Amino acid sequence: MPKSSSPLEGKLLLSSPTLRDGSFDHSVILLAEHSPSDGAFGLIINHPSGQMVGDLLTAKEFSPISHVQVHIGGPVSKGHMTFAAFWEEDSSLRFATRISAEQAMGHTQNSGALVRAFVGYTGWSKDQLEDEVESDSWFVVPMPDSILSLNHDRELWKTILAGLSPFHKILAGAPGNILAN
Repeated sequence: MPKSSSPLEGKLLLSSPTLRDGSFDHSVILLAEHSPSDGAFGLIINHPSGQMVGDLLTAKEFSPISHVQVHIGGPVSKGHMTFAAFWEEDSSLRFATRISAEQAMGHTQNSGALVRAFVGYTGWSKDQLEDEVESDSWFVVPMPDSILSLNHDRELWKTILAGLSPFHKILAGAPGNILAN
């Protein structure tokens, strides 16, 4: 991961079960950039769209990444596609976001690298994310070492949340609408 002056950058944000908004319901967000003065940028890593890059970019030049899964990165700028790559280097997890298709192609050549495409992203203005964390809308957790081997689907939220503590395990197993029970 890039060096950061922000203690939040490079962390995962797990949405609180009370955050029932369609975009953020059971979301796991990689907080890729954070600056208290400028705001934050992240990508929802567990909302696959069901499409591959080849379904959206059909030109032959994109064939090396045609098999890459496309995820819904967030509610902002859904008409734009960007790429991210995750890999291990020197026993540390690294990532790069907002990379081009050409850079994504390069990362697919690296054994063990995980490349994803994202349409949309999540963003917060100055102080907005801090206020949401303070109001318990998000659980801030370190990225688990096992992130490359986990499925980046809707179950990722439950898997990571359940591993935090016995309390969080109960939250992860609770029904969707707990008041209906």
